[in-house]
Amino acid sequence: MLKDYPLRYELANELHARPFPAVQIGAEAAYLAIKRPEDAANRDRSADRAHLVALLDRFGADHPKPNATHYFGDVGRFRLKWESHTEFVTYTLFADKLSDRPFDGEIFKALPQAWLADAPGQLLTSILIRIEEAGDDIPEKLKDWFVPESLAASSVLDGQATIAGDFRIDAGGHLRFALFPQAGTGRRRVGRIVQRLCEIETYKTMSMLALPRARELGARLGEMDAQLSDLVGDLRRADCNSEATLESLLAIGSELETMLARSAFRFGAMDAYTALVEQRIDVLREARMDGRQTFGEFMMRRFDPAMRTCRSVEKRMGVLAERARRAGDLLSTRVNVERADQNRELLTSMDERAGLQLRLQRTVEGLSVVAIGYYAVNLVTYLVYPVGAAAGLSKEMISALTVVPVVLLVWWIVRRIRVRAER
Repeated sequence: MLKDYPLRYELANELHARPFPAVQIGAEAAYLAIKRPEDAANRDRSADRAHLVALLDRFGADHPKPNATHYFGDVGRFRLKWESHTEFVTYTLFADKLSDRPFDGEIFKALPQAWLADAPGQLLTSILIRIEEAGDDIPEKLKDWFVPESLAASSVLDGQATIAGDFRIDAGGHLRFALFPQAGTGRRRVGRIVQRLCEIETYKTMSMLALPRARELGARLGEMDAQLSDLVGDLRRADCNSEATLESLLAIGSELETMLARSAFRFGAMDAYTALVEQRIDVLREARMDGRQTFGEFMMRRFDPAMRTCRSVEKRMGVLAERARRAGDLLSTRVNVERADQNRELLTSMDERAGLQLRLQRTVEGLSVVAIGYYAVNLVTYLVYPVGAAAGLSKEMISALTVVPVVLLVWWIVRRIRVRAER
């Protein structure tokens, strides 16, 4: 028998960790998504599970397994579905009957106010979904329940159901969706549609989190673009202060890199959530109903421009960072050329100084020969005088006779010393 890979069963079970709920026709669903405002991806997930357990304990329900990311069970008269995601957690309540007044929000009263106040996060979105059997009165209901200019409605899953929503927050603080399945539609199919509606709204909201950040960055990028253009223009001026320009370029480059690093996760998550929104809409296989816009068309007109704005800002940051790097390269080239000119001037100055030093050295050498020769002649005169006196030569005559050979000898010795030193 082969030994199992340590994660074999965990990886296989992950594909079945989030089953779709089974929902009957003539029911309601209430959905909450809770997210921490900062660093939600690295949050303490044990706090999320503890909050779930606190709710289950109020109803005497069974606890989820340790480290579970999904739970489904009964809480009083309702069924509860809980899921833990990368940045948020979701709670979905299902009631197997319809309220007398559509979207009255009574189902949310099953969640205690004190328990909601202790949630380890803030409300990201809340949704009310009303599930009624399809009938001829759908157009009248949509007119009464939703804002006409924002209403999106379509026939989905090859005509098996109709979905509708206006993506607006009502007076109770909830979004509204209506689902009208055809008679005989299976409970699991209804549950899948409900799940898709919740996911579309949640992932849409998560994607939109990048928009405020993009607007904030966009304003600053405009200022940095103008500054960078001015700095690049300054490089063409002969009186450009390279040190000051370099400091400004370093400041802009470091700020851009910081902006890229801090926004990388949010923009990356935006792309992932946007892809999920599009995929969830695609699997519904929408068809137009009574000439109304579909969910896909609503997203194309209202949601896609926001995402394009975010992608534009992200791309602009990358372009500016690249421009800053190229400007740095240009400045480096300019500095190298200036240094080469300075080095050439320095070498020329050194050559001139060396020539002057050589002339000085030769002048000093000549003076040294004279000085040394003077003292050498005196010494030779003193040495030769006894012999010269015996020969009848005076001291002055001896000095005159020794001047030329002594000075020539001193010059030769000094020259040999200089030649050896220059080797």
